[in-house]
Amino acid sequence: MNNQANITKGESNGATADAAMMPPVDVVEDASGITLFADLPGVSKETLNLQLEANSLTIEGQVALDIPQDMESSHAEIKVPRYRRTFTLSKELDGEKATAEFKHGVLKLSIPKAQHAQPRKIEISVG
Repeated sequence: MNNQANITKGESNGATADAAMMPPVDVVEDASGITLFADLPGVSKETLNLQLEANSLTIEGQVALDIPQDMESSHAEIKVPRYRRTFTLSKELDGEKATAEFKHGVLKLSIPKAQHAQPRKIEISVG
């Protein structure tokens, strides 16, 4: 299985104000399309943003860590409270039919292959 034909990673090297963590992502491909799983702990549905333009997919989310007001953090491994990851999609994929589901901090994004890229069975006539 070669996911490179369908999706490639793109990274941005922006300034510190644009800094973001890259969420870990798994991409599974089958005959009907791809399914992308992104781990986004601490992100709520309200702060999650998916943008699909032409052949570019961007996943962004704000991390909300609720620290009680009378406490302060003595150690923080999450220094940038934002996730951002951009992918370039193959023209074989149909972004218009993409579906997304977000449960327990995991985004599941399914993008089917375009009709012309779908495998099809050819009927054989006997004559």
